[in-house]
This record gives sequence, structure tokens and C-alpha cells, in this order.
Amino acid sequence: METLIRAGGLFNIALVLFHLSFWRVFHWREDLQNLDSLNRAIMQVLNISLMVVFAIFGYISLAHSRELLDSPLGHSLLVLMALFWLARAVQQVIFFGLRHPVSWLFLTVFMTGSVLYAIPAISIP
Repeated sequence: METLIRAGGLFNIALVLFHLSFWRVFHWREDLQNLDSLNRAIMQVLNISLMVVFAIFGYISLAHSRELLDSPLGHSLLVLMALFWLARAVQQVIFFGLRHPVSWLFLTVFMTGSVLYAIPAISIP
């Protein structure tokens, strides 16, 4: 189970790196100029905040995998991280649909994140 949790940690770190690329990949320097300054700021702050959350998930998973399995607080965190990624998968379907192959890819990625934490969470006696 620790291996799954550590894989979840690497998964989250990979998402930090992906989110770092948003300014370049999505041409935010140019495209966000079409938004008013408030919405432009909100988009960037939300992205940076998500990177912090993913970094926290990654750190906790890599540095404290045993504690996640052995304590009530750890169990709660596993459940919440699994639910976070499940909620993100549901949002993928609601906001992006599943008409494009990339949407299916992201749905699979987010479900993978959920499973990496759900399996250890439900295996705790």
C-alpha cells in the first residue's frame, strides 16, 4: 500500500510540473489579456494554489506514506485525496465533456489519481 501512496506522491508532483507549463502551453500571456484584470488574476492564483495543493499532497505521500496508513488522520487524508481526484474527474466530464480524446485522457488521469489513494484508504482495517 505504501507503494501506491508513493506513486500518488509522484503523480501529484507530475501535476505540479504540468501546471507550471500552463502559461506556455495555453498561451496565457496573450490569451488571458482578453479577460478583465480580476478574472485574469483569479485564473493565475487558482493555478498557483492548485500547484501548492499538489505539492503538499506529493510531499505528504512521499515523506509520510507509513503514517498515512497507520493513523486516523492519515486515513482521513487518504480518503480526502481520493475524493479530490474523483471530484476532478467528475468536473472533467461536466465542464469539458467526453467528445475529444484528450478529455478521455484527462478523465483517466484523474481517476488514476483517485484510485492511487482510494485503494490504500479502503484497505485500512
